[in-house]
Amino acid sequence: MKKFKIKFYQHRKIYFGISLGLFVIGLLFNLIFGVELDINFRGGALIQYSYTGEVDQETVDQAVEDAIGRDVTVTLTDGIGTQQGNTLTVSLSGSDGISLDEQKAIAANLAEKYPNSEFTVMQSSSVPPTMGAKFFAKCLVAVALAVVLLIIYVALRFRKIGGMSAGVMAVIALLHDVLMVYFTFVIFGFPIDDNFIAVVLTILGYSLNDTIVVYDRVRENRRLLGPKVSYEELMDTSINQTLTRSINTSVCTFLAVAVVFVVGSIYGLSSVTTFALPMMIGIVTGCYSSVCLAGPMYVMWQNHKLKKKAATKAAE
Repeated sequence: MKKFKIKFYQHRKIYFGISLGLFVIGLLFNLIFGVELDINFRGGALIQYSYTGEVDQETVDQAVEDAIGRDVTVTLTDGIGTQQGNTLTVSLSGSDGISLDEQKAIAANLAEKYPNSEFTVMQSSSVPPTMGAKFFAKCLVAVALAVVLLIIYVALRFRKIGGMSAGVMAVIALLHDVLMVYFTFVIFGFPIDDNFIAVVLTILGYSLNDTIVVYDRVRENRRLLGPKVSYEELMDTSINQTLTRSINTSVCTFLAVAVVFVVGSIYGLSSVTTFALPMMIGIVTGCYSSVCLAGPMYVMWQNHKLKKKAATKAAE
């Protein structure tokens, strides 16, 4: 096994700068392009058709709007390689749903424009705005509860090496990963939906596991090397000892999810690709934050505590 001797704490400003730069890019995209909420969160209605052959986006847009007399979003998805064929999705935000008569009018207009395309309803759903808001709030509560439980778990498990500080730094690294996942949705124009919550909760567990491996080695090395070893040396030694494992685990997981993304892209499965791509980004950032951010921040906290104790003794 290759032995690394990387000075992670010494290079912490470089790592912090990389993360800060990515945050700035993500915020710029967020300010310029904004973020779209799925109808499950914002409320609205959705109806999805399957069809065969080729259709024109502008013609379809006009046919749907003429049928219901309101502005709607119409999305065409190429379904090459699927049994369902191509799909047409009509979505409408707000409190008004799509009535049965309006659905019939849409089907009639589409059949008139493209009589050989065989438009067939695959899915029809309606979510009131209040219900969407409640669902979004519950998802945020689930994430917040997960964060609190993670801090408690780490604080108890690693109390011999300053468990609370270890837990807080681990959660800060996790929040870094969550923001990176969020910016992935923003940059690629994915709507914030239940896939976002699923990716966030998955990354919370994955990234924390990587961080705990490092903390486990820190605890073991503190016992082996003794209390006189500085936190900087202790953390750098521990990260270097676990680096090969962290990289190998991340690469294997990344490749597995990448295969899912490729298959989803080939078969036009948007629900799969909008999960797999952010997940791939989350795996990379999860490994990065566990190795390059959580450890150095933990050392900074411990050094701050030592300086504070020294200053208190000097004042006495």
